[in-house]
Amino acid sequence: MTKSEKLLKLYRREGTLEVPVGMHFCPSLEEEFARQYPNEESYLDYFGAPYRIIYDPGFPWNFDAKWRVPGRDGIDWMKYYCEDEFQRDKKFDLWGTAHEDGSEAAKHMTQMHHPLKNARTLEDIQDYPWPDFTTVDFSYLDGEVREIHDKGLAVFVWAECTIWETAWYIRGMDNIMMDMAMEDEKAIWMLDTITEKACQRARAFAKAGVDILGLGDDVGMQEALMVSQEMYRQWFKPRLAKVIAAAKEIKPDILISYHSCGYVTPLIGDFIEAGVDILNPVQPECMDFKEVFAEYGGRISFNGTIGTQQLMPHGTPEEVKAEVRRNLEIAGEQGGLFCCPTHMLEPEVPWENIEAYVQACREFLK
Repeated sequence: MTKSEKLLKLYRREGTLEVPVGMHFCPSLEEEFARQYPNEESYLDYFGAPYRIIYDPGFPWNFDAKWRVPGRDGIDWMKYYCEDEFQRDKKFDLWGTAHEDGSEAAKHMTQMHHPLKNARTLEDIQDYPWPDFTTVDFSYLDGEVREIHDKGLAVFVWAECTIWETAWYIRGMDNIMMDMAMEDEKAIWMLDTITEKACQRARAFAKAGVDILGLGDDVGMQEALMVSQEMYRQWFKPRLAKVIAAAKEIKPDILISYHSCGYVTPLIGDFIEAGVDILNPVQPECMDFKEVFAEYGGRISFNGTIGTQQLMPHGTPEEVKAEVRRNLEIAGEQGGLFCCPTHMLEPEVPWENIEAYVQACREFLK
């Protein structure tokens, strides 16, 4: 069986034939990988990850894909901002959100500025230059998907920041929270518009034959939900379900991965009802994987569980190995867990802990 077939079997809870390895490096760890392994080009290749990522051209942080969305260059984004908002270099994503670089200590993180934070009327929202994905030529996906499949690997489309995060990046979190609380037509129109644009892209990904569509919006904080369960069900669940249905109408066996950092235990049942197949990242600082798996393990699979907030940067290699073994034992022979770091590995993660994670995965079935 190929690595792709083994991974999909794992996610469908049909058995663990191989314990996969996967991780996402920040730029400084990519540089460290190059120092550790100067003859290797890709850490995903070197560590044997069973997937490759294709980025959604609508992903707000996907600056390099603007060329795939005609008409996004040349827009006078500055008219939506005040000049004194920016103290340093700025760049605009295809949705018009401005990203300002910070100090050297900030590394790759940026400060976001929200172009519609001062919008007062529905017309202000409607007149904004929203990206038109109906003009995108998605035929490029066919070749990229085929190339990955020819290597025996699964195709994962990174389409996170699907609805909620895209909306608050543009509007500002406090503003759109107030819009929703007041059931303002601005929030309804904006979220519906972003949802429809996500549906357009989901259909294109499914038509191209991708294996896993990675949707998601952060709706959890460290110890509580970002919005109440009632508000989630009113504002986000039906819209997420619509995006998932758009993909599965084209490719019924496509797997839907949903990402939310933080504590989201009360919403897992809602995710399942919306059509989610895989929950990422089950952040251990916020959720107990053993408890979550006991309640939901037969109905949904999981990606993550190895903490990047505490364990990976501050634990020992032995502690990393122990946590990998613990979580894989919880999932058991049926599978259902891709055990991996819960988020991008940041600069403070010791290289020894990365090697310990990989070693623990490789040794588990021996």
